[in-house]
Amino acid sequence: MSPIVVILLFLHVLGAIAVFGPTFAFPLIGSMGGRDPMHANFATRVSLAIEEKIVLPGAVVQLITGLGLIVFVPFNLIQTHWLLLALIIFLITIGFAYFVQAKSIEHLVELTSAPPPAMAPSDGPGAAPAGPPPAVLAAVQRIQRGGIGMTVALIVIIFLMVVKPTF
Repeated sequence: MSPIVVILLFLHVLGAIAVFGPTFAFPLIGSMGGRDPMHANFATRVSLAIEEKIVLPGAVVQLITGLGLIVFVPFNLIQTHWLLLALIIFLITIGFAYFVQAKSIEHLVELTSAPPPAMAPSDGPGAAPAGPPPAVLAAVQRIQRGGIGMTVALIVIIFLMVVKPTF
């Protein structure tokens, strides 16, 4: 194996671990924020920061190192169906992350930035808050569905890269 291929392969595998590994913590962060509404905005901002500062830029590096490997280790994308399928899934998933998921998370940050509405005096002294507004619940559900879809896509890509199935 040539030195450039070794370097690209090392960077590609390291990038996959460092860039996409933290995404497996997003459900935990979201769940903890949901259980502690006072810190929900912080938990959402942490997830957004990880996505904007690590995952999305790192995904570009993944694409570059992956394309470098395709150039220096000649793959025939038409005959190597697993690689072509993984590349298509990757591009769709990263497009979704940039243009849909990140915007949804930014929207949730905006929705949770203001304190919850004060309880009306008629609610009485022992009344419990009504819970999060419907817009917040809808945004959380949209983000959860997107996150599940992207996690499944990532697992499929990892499977394709490791197993290299023939079909």
